[in-house]
Amino acid sequence: MEHFTVRFIINEQNIRKISLDKKPDTLEELKIILRDKFNLEHGFNLMYEDPEFNNALCNLDDIADLPARRATLKLISLLPVASSTPSSTPSLSDDTEILSSPAPTRREKWPEFFDIPNFSADVEYRLRQANLAFRRDKIHTNITRDMKHKILEKLAEQMYKFDAYPDEERIHSVALALISKYPCLTEPGSPNGCSGWKHSLKFKMGNYRTKMRRAGCVDVCINGGKQRVPGIPSKCFRRPKRFEVNYLPGLPDGQNENSLEAERKVLVEEMRKKNRSATAIASKMEQTFPLRRREIVETAPPVQTVMERWPALFTEKQVYAEFNRIATTHLRSDFFDALDRYTPRLITVFKSKRGNVGQTLTELLKKINDGKPDVTAMRSLVLKGLPVLLGDEPDDFYKTCFDSENEEAFTQMSVGVLTSIREDTPQCSPNQLHFDAASTAIVIEGRIVMRDLLNLPQALCLLFGLLYSLHLEYPKSMKNTFSFIQKVMLGLGENKLSPKLQTLKNLLLWPPDLQM
Repeated sequence: MEHFTVRFIINEQNIRKISLDKKPDTLEELKIILRDKFNLEHGFNLMYEDPEFNNALCNLDDIADLPARRATLKLISLLPVASSTPSSTPSLSDDTEILSSPAPTRREKWPEFFDIPNFSADVEYRLRQANLAFRRDKIHTNITRDMKHKILEKLAEQMYKFDAYPDEERIHSVALALISKYPCLTEPGSPNGCSGWKHSLKFKMGNYRTKMRRAGCVDVCINGGKQRVPGIPSKCFRRPKRFEVNYLPGLPDGQNENSLEAERKVLVEEMRKKNRSATAIASKMEQTFPLRRREIVETAPPVQTVMERWPALFTEKQVYAEFNRIATTHLRSDFFDALDRYTPRLITVFKSKRGNVGQTLTELLKKINDGKPDVTAMRSLVLKGLPVLLGDEPDDFYKTCFDSENEEAFTQMSVGVLTSIREDTPQCSPNQLHFDAASTAIVIEGRIVMRDLLNLPQALCLLFGLLYSLHLEYPKSMKNTFSFIQKVMLGLGENKLSPKLQTLKNLLLWPPDLQM
């Protein structure tokens, strides 16, 4: 096996070397590897030293342009840059400039361990003294109302940076972190020492949201004034349900809806070009994210309308980029890493099943055993078998057709993956695996929104990203499967599992000699 070595120039003071087992198949795959390896949180493009031009730097638009074994790459960051003095140098082309447009305000992902912020100087001094007394004489402090207000206000401000609507579990984690840092605040009559703090934090967050709503923060304003009938509050609250970090971000400083709408029109025109600028598209999509998100969340337009207004959203690169903007998670790498990690264990679980479920899974396994399975085939097997194992109904979700069939035949298909096979391939059941598929497509609201995809795993991964991007509910027939992808594979809300998901997760974590 020939290794592929990369000399990666992050900046003039930071030049790194990375060795890969092989040369990546696509430019997007290379970017994902570099992003994960070097913790690059913002968008970027790449340039490479072209041996045909004495190693001069050129834009990297195709992975085939790189040499077979060694390459030197330079990072072109898409971070906004500030200039302290006017510059008279001519602007660079769209494909090479370091973008200077302001990035939209973003929330951060909820931390694994909540870090209690520093309070005001007087509060910190009194807490230090109280901690000393607690460690010496086990004396619990009686804090004043004013001091408690300052503590809760600071904690609510810090929590709001991560989540405007934290759930019970997150509020509880903050309360535990508080008494861990300041043991003097432990409540002696509480089972866990922080029940009172948890209760107070819950109400303080409500008060803090009200304050932010009055200040005009759009993510909480959307839930203001929901009483359509006096005294009867509406239950139609719009808030993150699938751990979306940037559910409804505010507009960037210096921008309004009219200016972002003008940028959207430029983006549409760019998408109509034969030779599109990937850098320009990425820049405009990043810049218009708040406008797009507000439009999709608040008005819930039909998918056809979204395709007309935001055509770039239905390209592979921008599906992954949009999911990263919403959930701050690298969908492609996390999805396939988890899928490959769980595949051996899931195959074992499939083989252990009996009854009707076991019979269906055995048919899938037989198809693999009869062929020559590769990574894609094994991934497809697991993604076909998961809904069967979890009690979903995949027949209306996984559809197979001949490549000559008219698209209008699938207008009744709400959400699903459509696999096209050649005319000489026998028509099989939806659970059948097809190693000779002509192409794969994604259907939403009876319309093919992405076509000519490589295989079923890629299509399902992109569909999952589109459900977040378009703010759509999981299809009822596949709700358990998509919840498994979200909570177990991607770790978004993994602590709240239904009995079926919890049982399967337990099986995946048990030793190899599991008892069924």
